[in-house]
Amino acid sequence: MRTPQSRALFGALLLSASVAAIASPAMAQDANPQDEATSEEAENTGDIVVVAQGRAQLLSDVPVAVSAVSAVTLQNSGANDIRQLNQVAPSLLVSSTGSEANGSARIRGIGTVGDNPGLESSVAVIIDGVYRSRSGIGLNELGEIDRVEVLRGPQGTLGGRNASAGVISIFSKKPEFQLGGNFEATYGNYDFIRLAGSITGPLSETLAARLDGVYVQRDGFLNDVRNGTDVNDRDRFFVRGQFLFEPSDTLSFRLIGDYTRRTESCCGAVYVDQSVNPYIGNLNNVATPLNSTTGNNIINVLRDLGQPLSGFNQGYSRDIWVTRGRSFAGETTDGGVSLEANIEFGGVTLTSITAYRDYKSGQGGDVDYSAVDILYRAPSDDAFRQFQTFSQELRLKGEAFDGKLDWLIGGYFANEDLTLQDNLRFGSEYGRFAACRLISGSGLNGLYSPTSPSCIIPGVGQATITGAFGAAAPAILASLTRLDGMSNVGSTIDRYEQNSRNWALFTHNIFHVTDTFDVTLGLRYTSERKTLDARFGNDNTVCTANQAALSGFLTNPGLAALAGGIIGLSCQGNSTAELNGVTINNRRTEDEFSGTFNLSWRPTDDLMVYASYSHGYKAGGFNLDRSALKSPIASFASVGGAQNLVRNLEFDAETVDAYEIGAKYSTGPFSLTVTGFRQDFSDFQLNTFNGTVFLVQNVNGCATNLGGADRDTSAATGACAAGDVTYGVRSQGVEVEASLVPARNFRVAAGLTYANTSYRNNLVGTGNGAPLDPALRKLPGDNLSNAPELVTTGSITWTPEIGSSGLSGLVYIDGRMTSDFNTGSDLFPQKEQDAFTVINARVGLRGPDDRWSVELWAQNLFNVDYAQVAFNTPFQAGATAAPFVDPQYPGGRQIFSMFLAEPRTYGLTVRTRF
Repeated sequence: MRTPQSRALFGALLLSASVAAIASPAMAQDANPQDEATSEEAENTGDIVVVAQGRAQLLSDVPVAVSAVSAVTLQNSGANDIRQLNQVAPSLLVSSTGSEANGSARIRGIGTVGDNPGLESSVAVIIDGVYRSRSGIGLNELGEIDRVEVLRGPQGTLGGRNASAGVISIFSKKPEFQLGGNFEATYGNYDFIRLAGSITGPLSETLAARLDGVYVQRDGFLNDVRNGTDVNDRDRFFVRGQFLFEPSDTLSFRLIGDYTRRTESCCGAVYVDQSVNPYIGNLNNVATPLNSTTGNNIINVLRDLGQPLSGFNQGYSRDIWVTRGRSFAGETTDGGVSLEANIEFGGVTLTSITAYRDYKSGQGGDVDYSAVDILYRAPSDDAFRQFQTFSQELRLKGEAFDGKLDWLIGGYFANEDLTLQDNLRFGSEYGRFAACRLISGSGLNGLYSPTSPSCIIPGVGQATITGAFGAAAPAILASLTRLDGMSNVGSTIDRYEQNSRNWALFTHNIFHVTDTFDVTLGLRYTSERKTLDARFGNDNTVCTANQAALSGFLTNPGLAALAGGIIGLSCQGNSTAELNGVTINNRRTEDEFSGTFNLSWRPTDDLMVYASYSHGYKAGGFNLDRSALKSPIASFASVGGAQNLVRNLEFDAETVDAYEIGAKYSTGPFSLTVTGFRQDFSDFQLNTFNGTVFLVQNVNGCATNLGGADRDTSAATGACAAGDVTYGVRSQGVEVEASLVPARNFRVAAGLTYANTSYRNNLVGTGNGAPLDPALRKLPGDNLSNAPELVTTGSITWTPEIGSSGLSGLVYIDGRMTSDFNTGSDLFPQKEQDAFTVINARVGLRGPDDRWSVELWAQNLFNVDYAQVAFNTPFQAGATAAPFVDPQYPGGRQIFSMFLAEPRTYGLTVRTRF
């Protein structure tokens, strides 16, 4: 059921009443930004230090929009991976959908959408100075964390080529030269068990070590009714070992090695309820009977083949029906090693970070998300994605002109091998499903018989078709027979091998013009080369036979819809079956400058104001999905034919021009930050699943009026002259963050982000002005997906002393209120998520000097139901010829599914440390 309005109002009042933003402090550091750990004392005094500009600075001195989240805040909020940062950073939204391997992070409404490893993230994730090439890699246990810095807006100078929206920088706790350790055990509902611990100490006077480990197990949030199992479970193991070698005050080496293994079933989905029942909670109030047996022929087909009707109109019920023999089981391993060296000589510091990482994730799936066996991915070594990355960064920093200039120069090199292998196949019931879908949605629906061959009434059906289509009938009947018999065919192996090699030179300099006025100049040059080699295997010969048999009838108005439907269904919407035994290759290069110019002025010791311009970019690449190779069957007559279409896989680099003004006020226990921003994106990279295939397209605007041609169903209308092409996406708004510590044991924090992140009117698809794909015709003038206009966050932390025995208590509450937003990248109205508020809470008792603690906690305290993403359920769109037409989106009788957010969880945590 939908959360009552009173609960949402309570959450909003809690957030609004708070006067401070989640900018939980990190402790001051010396020359090496990672030298000191976060403490509660720093949190209470406002000594907030970040390294957002490559050197340690007080947060109040940094003319950049950045939130620093301390270890204390992370612990209180229950954050174990980057998704929980949503509760404490209002401009950030992290979600996961069809795979835990490919989570999505967004800042100010900008991020990368979809489960396609060919697209890199708009929000760079950096852990201990090492860039992680996909943000989903951060959806994992992180061990003991010192702090997290969330940098908003383009960070191309220091963050690199894929930081066009921002950076999430995570700093783990490092070894200490004093023996210490901690252990915690948690038990919660869904049989949640989490064991975590660490130990650190000296091995000699110059060498210290640290070991962190985490084990997590939890039952799934989704109940598989058909098989009596659960889905979306947790089974994780994480270990990280470190050595810190400091032979002198001017020399240090930090070696880090980590390994993660996850064996989990992810990710199930439920149908979006589009019934007219007002008592069933749902995404929104778009009450069109898409899931009605009288309004959509596809519902009848699925029902007749075994999908319970209760599964369609269930609201937020977490019951799912997984086809017998199919599974969401998967395995992920992630490991790596890095060496950071810091050398000081002659007033200059040299930093070197060398790293190698190997990430591999394989995931099966019943990807039609129904009880009917339509489409699946087998959980085996034949379906996986793997990233093997080597990177090297060098930085030199120092001062010049008697401290008037803080300079930094550096270089970066990375080599990444990406392997994607897939085995997406039609299920055992696909043939009957496809035949029934055609018959029930055509003028032959009177012949519909789901238990009969070809889904038509025996004898009568064949005679009727012969009478209606004459000489064409044998080909149609033969094609229906082939289609009906098609099962367990599709990709035998699709393998993409991509190598990305990039290098960069950068500089970031702060000129102290006066004691109160600074000018910052940053510039980065990046050169990137990507090569792609792919090969395809397919055992679906039905597609070829159907196209050959029916190609002559496609020009006949009476047969085109039926013949085209047979071809479209059996070939996944294009001629993919012809890619059997075909190999293709391609290469692309790009060079880009990014950088920043910043003016900051401190009129008083407590106040700083600044204005900045920055240019960032996100690398182009290849759409690693065979559906991009669309063409008539003739073009696949040879390998050369497929190779001629390889350009269809490419998408261009995304660029952004950003303007920002801000003010930061800090007086010890009180701080306030206000930021205004505008960001214009050109060649915005969009990934959309239209129910059959994935579309990856650059989105731009046109300075001239297209007269609605970008909103129609034609792929040929809406072109723009190349000289009139301009940016396609704008994000603009205001951010407010503040914190207040009125007493030593009491802290209030809150934040507010208003971001209008929207597409321009008059959109085109690429930089040369080609028309926008008609599947995206809802985009012009609307907000981006997963981009709420208003978000507020807030927290209250109270740690009262109890008597004189050294005991203390803990009362912690945080919340996030999110306004309406659309969860689908095509912006179908049925995917709109209504506003909601999520509250977390924690109460506990602590021993003297926090040597032990016992805490009761709850995440999503009021059990708010909401969706992370709603999407077109694969291949489950009813025919459009019947009387029912969706008034919100003409021609749409598509069924939708959604990936639900986590329900209420609660439990008990016991901690001890020495």
